Amino acid sequence: MKPKVRTRREFLKDTTTAALAGALYLSTPVELFAQSKKKTRVVLVRNKDVLDSLNKSREEVVQQMLDEAVTTLLDEKDPILAWRKLITPADIVGIKSNEWQPLCTPLELERAIESRIIDAGVPQKNIGINDRGVRNDPLFLKSTALINVRPMRTHHWSGVGSVIKNYIVFVEEPHTYHPDTCADLASIWELPLVKGKTRLNILVLFTPLFQGAGPHHFSPKYTWSYKGMLVGLDPVAVDSTGVRILTAKRKEFFGEERPLNPPPKHIFLADTRHHLGTADPKKIDLIKIGWKEDILI
Repeated sequence: MKPKVRTRREFLKDTTTAALAGALYLSTPVELFAQSKKKTRVVLVRNKDVLDSLNKSREEVVQQMLDEAVTTLLDEKDPILAWRKLITPADIVGIKSNEWQPLCTPLELERAIESRIIDAGVPQKNIGINDRGVRNDPLFLKSTALINVRPMRTHHWSGVGSVIKNYIVFVEEPHTYHPDTCADLASIWELPLVKGKTRLNILVLFTPLFQGAGPHHFSPKYTWSYKGMLVGLDPVAVDSTGVRILTAKRKEFFGEERPLNPPPKHIFLADTRHHLGTADPKKIDLIKIGWKEDILI
């Protein structure tokens, strides 16, 4: 399935959206978004002890953060009961990770997620963890539920790599989604392999990358120990909140407003064109738990 050809009117609309991207996250949001009366909840959890002196994740702290986020998100006290709201014992669960080596999904977080899925009653044989091999993974091909988890970083083609973009490897030819700064990434979420299956989105912000300089660029100079995670049911709201944090860090680091280039307009269009979720900060109920120092939002 390839993105549909856009009309001239749609192109002009998208160009306007991109031009307003900086204003969207740095000041009072403009009214560009799909209308919804109910706010969508996103949880930001941080813990100053999640990383050791080598920036390696501490497994017990990662588990604690995940439990705090999911119970808060779902209004439950017991993490196992919270996960049972997301997953049933009959589910076949794919954990869609991200293996980009400079900044991959922490193994400790993958194990924490898998542990809670098992606690919810799913046999281990019905749980898989994969990234680029999902199209050829028998478990993912027959999966009934997906957990979407990846680190936050700037991206040469789409502005940011975050949870919406994490599903690009579900398509046969990912490069077909690169034109127009990956404007139609949200359409991937309508493919049969993923449609309606995502139970939870986790955007990892342990050491996010806030500046890049070309394809596959990575420099530790442009990461920082934020020690957080964004967790939500709505991938658009999670990504929108993540971009606000990244934008605030860029302003702090560069000493001036430095919009992402290219702008991550696929997040706005996931709302306005594809109606996948809400990107409007006014319609997001952001709950902050844990460590508050230098929170940036």
